[in-house]
Amino acid sequence: MANRGVLDASNKDWWWGQIVMKKDGFPPLWVNQEDGVEEGTSDVQNGHLDPSADCLCLGRTVQNRDQMRANVINEIMSTERHYIKHLKDICEGYLKQCRKRRDMFSDEQLKIIFGNIEDIYRFQMGFVRDLEKQYNNEDPHLSEIGPCFLEHQDGFWIYSEYCNNHLDACMELSKLMKDSRYQHFFEACRLLQQMIDIAIDGFLLTPVQKICKYPLQLAELLKYTAQDHSDYRYVAAALAVMRNNIDKIAQWQASVLDWRYNDILDRSSELIYTGEMSWIYQPYGRNQQRVFFLFDHQLVLCKKDLIRRDILYYKGRIDLDKYEVVDTEDGRDDDFNVSMKNAFKLHNKETEEMHLFFTKKLEDKLRWIRAFREERKMVKEDEKIGFEISENQKRQAAMTVKKVSKQKGVSYSKSVPPAYPPPQDPLNQGQYMVTDGISQSQVFEFTEPRRSQAPFWQNFSRLTPFKK
Repeated sequence: MANRGVLDASNKDWWWGQIVMKKDGFPPLWVNQEDGVEEGTSDVQNGHLDPSADCLCLGRTVQNRDQMRANVINEIMSTERHYIKHLKDICEGYLKQCRKRRDMFSDEQLKIIFGNIEDIYRFQMGFVRDLEKQYNNEDPHLSEIGPCFLEHQDGFWIYSEYCNNHLDACMELSKLMKDSRYQHFFEACRLLQQMIDIAIDGFLLTPVQKICKYPLQLAELLKYTAQDHSDYRYVAAALAVMRNNIDKIAQWQASVLDWRYNDILDRSSELIYTGEMSWIYQPYGRNQQRVFFLFDHQLVLCKKDLIRRDILYYKGRIDLDKYEVVDTEDGRDDDFNVSMKNAFKLHNKETEEMHLFFTKKLEDKLRWIRAFREERKMVKEDEKIGFEISENQKRQAAMTVKKVSKQKGVSYSKSVPPAYPPPQDPLNQGQYMVTDGISQSQVFEFTEPRRSQAPFWQNFSRLTPFKK
């Protein structure tokens, strides 16, 4: 007899399952979710399974796996073609028309709103052109598209600039949309270009969503690619490239001195935003200047070294699953008994504890609030699709942390804290003052050669190729 288990029923036509033989073997089942269950012929004879095949499609394993691979290939090709159309609509339908209206848009505004979208459009046209060359029309499952991703891997870095600029683009659009002239103008552009019925901010979000989807598509493709397939090692390498944020986050953590408690990757997978702010923690009430790194699920607090401004010390973290963001008006605050300007709070819904944050400019405050909202949105999306970093990836990241820490002589203590965040006074670890005029680019700089002019923490922010 055999134990049969369905491992994946995401495809409407086929179920993906596992069979563990005990005594007598019998033909596996060909399962179609619409037609029910029936007996089918099998490539597994006399009850013997290939020990190297952990997962097989119930029934004609090779044929069904090839069909699933063909489905994934076809989906990748289809989404790429539609994506090119979206980019063309943005560049020709919006940006081209905006440039004609100098009375409405300055060059600086257009740079903020559209970023380097034209560079992305040119890059994607070359990428799709190469994909089309590798696409096998007659037998899509034989297509070898892994090398295309590897050949163009450096080009994907142009998304870093676009994605890091996206929050500013949303804020600039939000301000313009308060004027009905701009609402009517953008709607006229959409109609003239015969674009689908979504707002301009929806179109501008498309590159962000696209770069986040590549790892998911490649993981799905690898799942249905046999190890003896000519494309297997290329797809595996491409997936590793597009998921390089895991290793980068691990290396960032290893560079932070006095790290305590769990690794970042135990709970988080992406850096969403970072910057300096003044901070007051309610039980202690002293104003501190800190560098904050906003990941999904947690906010990490670091302190700069007094002499070496590129060195960071770990000072704690805040569990964002227990907190809500509260916007505050300028003026006197009764909870902290201080005068506030450009401030907001994190309020613990369980313990009523509060953290108060001050930014130098109103725009910085708005960016942080938007980033916190983005963090909650990301967490909900991850829960919806069931995303999590694999245990193998966590182990590899932990090895990276230990290796880099050892090389740099960084103190590292991985232990489970008695509470989260740590109950001890997070302020009683040395006081210092940060002088004004510290630029954002001085927050942190990675030691390996950089591919772009942006500092490292920007290059692996939420909107770089990693997760979705």
